[in-house]
Amino acid sequence: MEENHKKAGGRLCCLCNRRRAALKRPKTLEQICRECFYEVFEEEIHQVIVENQLFKPSERIGIGASGGKDSTVLAYVLSELNRRHNYGLDLFLLSVDEGITGYRDDSLETVKRNEIQYGLPLKIVSYKDLYGWTMDEIVKMIGLKNNCTFCGVFRRQALDRGAALLKVDKLVTGHNADDIAETVLLNILRGDIARLSRCTSITTGEDGPIPRCKPFKYTYEKEIVIYPYDMLTYAYFKKLDYFSTECIYSPNAYRGFAREFIKDLERMRPRAILDIIKSGEDFRISMSTKMPEQGTCERCGYISSQKWCKACILLEGLNKGLPKLGIGRSRGLDNNHKKDVKQSNGTKNIEGKQCGSLDF
Repeated sequence: MEENHKKAGGRLCCLCNRRRAALKRPKTLEQICRECFYEVFEEEIHQVIVENQLFKPSERIGIGASGGKDSTVLAYVLSELNRRHNYGLDLFLLSVDEGITGYRDDSLETVKRNEIQYGLPLKIVSYKDLYGWTMDEIVKMIGLKNNCTFCGVFRRQALDRGAALLKVDKLVTGHNADDIAETVLLNILRGDIARLSRCTSITTGEDGPIPRCKPFKYTYEKEIVIYPYDMLTYAYFKKLDYFSTECIYSPNAYRGFAREFIKDLERMRPRAILDIIKSGEDFRISMSTKMPEQGTCERCGYISSQKWCKACILLEGLNKGLPKLGIGRSRGLDNNHKKDVKQSNGTKNIEGKQCGSLDF
C-alpha cells in the first residue's frame, strides 16, 4: 500500500492535471489529488440526493448518528451540502443508546462532540427507557448467540420512536454501498427474495411511520473510513472525529461473513459492489411470491405484518424468561403466549412501556 501511495504521489491528478495525486479511488481506480477527491466525493452524494429527490425544502431531517465513521461523515457532508446548495433543511442528530458498557457509552461521547462541532441538535433514546432492558441485560440472559436479532429489531423501532419525538419528516442513515451489497447477498443466502426489491431502494418505509433515506447508497466504504493500511480517505483527510471500535457483542454475526466475501470480490473486481446492488435492483419478484400485508401491532401500534410486532414478541419472551420465543421464523404467538404479561410471576412487566412508549 505504501508503494501504491508513492506511485500515486508521483503523478498528476487525472482530473485537474495540476496537483499531485494523493490517492487512487477504490470505485474508479482514478488517481486524484486531495482537493479533487473532496469535490467528487461530495458532488456524487449531492447528485444522488437531487436525482432521487430525497428531500424537500423546509423538511426536518433526522440523521441516525452512532458516532461511527459512516454516520459521522454523513452528518458532516449533509450539513455542508445543506449550506452549500441551500437545501433548506432542518437537521438533527438522533442516537440510540442500546446499553452496551464500554462500547455505546464511549461512542455517544463522540456524538456529543459532533453535536457541538456541526452545530446540530442531538436527541438520544435508550433501550432501557423504551423497553425496560439494556443489551447488557439481554446478553446476560440469552448469551452471545442471537443477541443481534434482539438488537436489530429494537434498534429499528427505537430510531422510529426517536424520529417521532423529534417530529422529523425523514430519517437518513449512513448505509453505504458495501452495506447494501451485503444485504442483497444475505437475502439471497437466506432465501428471502421478497426483501430484495426493498433492500436496494434508496428510500424505504414510505408506508411506515417515517421514511428512511440512504444518501450513501453508491458510496464505497473505503472512501469513507480509515483502513489500517490505507489512510487516504474522506474521514482521514477531513480529520473528522468518530468512534472506530466494533460492537463487542457482534464478532460472529452472520453479516460479518458476507462482508468478508464482498471484500474479497472487491479486491478482484472493484465494480463488484455496484454490480451486486444493480442485480438486486433488477430482480423481479414472481407473482407467486406472497408479500406480507402490512398492518399495525395490536399491542404497541407499530407497523407489523403480524398481530404482534417482532419487538413485542421478543419482549414477551424476555419478560417471561423465554428469550428464544421470538427467534427464528415464528409466525406469531400461540394462545399461551398471548396472555397478558402481567399474569407471569417474577418477571419484568412491559405494561406502561408498551414496546417503545414515547412517555419517558
